[in-house]
Amino acid sequence: MKLTIHGAAKQVTGSMHLLQVGQYKILIDCGLDYEKDHNLQVNEDFGFRPEEIDVVILTHAHIDHSGNLPTLVRMGFNGQILCTPPTADLTELLLMDSVNIFLQKSAKANNHRRRHKHQRNSGPQPLYLQKHVMDTVERFITIGFNKPFKITGDIELTFIPAGHLLGAAAAILKINDEGTEKTIAFTGDIGRHNYPVLNDPQPLPPVDYIVSEATYGGRSHTKRKSVEETMAEVIEKVCIKEQGRLIIPAFSIGRTQSLVFTLNKLFSSGKLQPVKVFVDSPMASMATQIFRKHHNLVSAEARDFYNKQGDEFEFDNLTHVETLKDSRQVSNYFEPCIIISSAGMLEGGRIQDHLFYNIQNYYCTILFIGYCAKGTLGHRLLRGDSIVHIKDRDLAVYATIKQTDVLSAHGDHEDLVANIKSQDADKLKGIYLVHGEAGSMQALADALEPEGYKVTIPEKGVAYEL
Repeated sequence: MKLTIHGAAKQVTGSMHLLQVGQYKILIDCGLDYEKDHNLQVNEDFGFRPEEIDVVILTHAHIDHSGNLPTLVRMGFNGQILCTPPTADLTELLLMDSVNIFLQKSAKANNHRRRHKHQRNSGPQPLYLQKHVMDTVERFITIGFNKPFKITGDIELTFIPAGHLLGAAAAILKINDEGTEKTIAFTGDIGRHNYPVLNDPQPLPPVDYIVSEATYGGRSHTKRKSVEETMAEVIEKVCIKEQGRLIIPAFSIGRTQSLVFTLNKLFSSGKLQPVKVFVDSPMASMATQIFRKHHNLVSAEARDFYNKQGDEFEFDNLTHVETLKDSRQVSNYFEPCIIISSAGMLEGGRIQDHLFYNIQNYYCTILFIGYCAKGTLGHRLLRGDSIVHIKDRDLAVYATIKQTDVLSAHGDHEDLVANIKSQDADKLKGIYLVHGEAGSMQALADALEPEGYKVTIPEKGVAYEL
């Protein structure tokens, strides 16, 4: 049995892991790598032949885990894609959005080339089109949590809840490898405990090998204040005392629903006086419908709120912005307000319009509630760039830039360590760290190795014998 990390090796995005059992090839996740200075074509170089993959296991819907699936299909993959029911629904939504982003970037590049008289050379082509997404979606086979599924006579898959996102799972594979039973866990992205809307991650069963994410290795989340306390403090200062505008870039799927539920609790309990809230993301509205469809999988707290007070994703001072015309009016709304819009890293989406009109507004605060990969506009703002390029303009940054990790959907260093320490160090044969920057991986390894755990920080494309 061989493990090869083809993506998210010493970086966060592009998760893609190949497990070979004899001649049978399993790909765990197939994410988009967007840490390469926007050279999307790097995602066509898989490091293996797509047509030779027998099956794909998808841990969750986020684009850095699912976003390269249509490329895989376009280039020859012809097997099934195994995932949970919410993951299938959310992934379809995200992949369709990716097509729109590719087309927008391609059109923008072509317009730029025409203006500069480079007619002979077209700009970058989209990685895939809507037809490739539909071909991908048709391959989904959905499996519920904690329901063992026989992939072959020798390979059994079980999904267990990972928190992080609705439908997100750790994949547990029980394998008969030439007469020897081996178990390997792919953690996917590990969520947090007591996270709004989501259930807690389920502890891993005893396994022989773990392929673990390491996003927040060496870093701890803020624990002094709760999500509600943090958001109430920011809103009180920006929107009530300063009568300003709070713009929150948020992923349409997951983060927005958790944030809206948090605001609902604050306003309905009277802890905050009402402030106008705009959710400006059509995809977030569609994602919320998927959360409602799979309401049996949201947290007990969210279900209890629904039973006692009504829909956790709706309240009186909340407006869902539908049209582009309405979106532009929101950018110029004169009263104090909260604008929640995507994309969370500021790479495309309606958030760019809101930034364009507000980045030079002294009374505007931009609050980041999630991770921003290197090379993204969000990362440039967070590192303190005083001038940023938005919509073909260089704009000075006068707005206040803030970040909080209380709504991070990733477990921190302590969570990652605890997840692995549930295993007996003497029985666990190996840990392979992925989905993290090199320093984060090393910090996690440094915490585990003195306890007797055998940790490997794998190199991309290198096969490891298990």
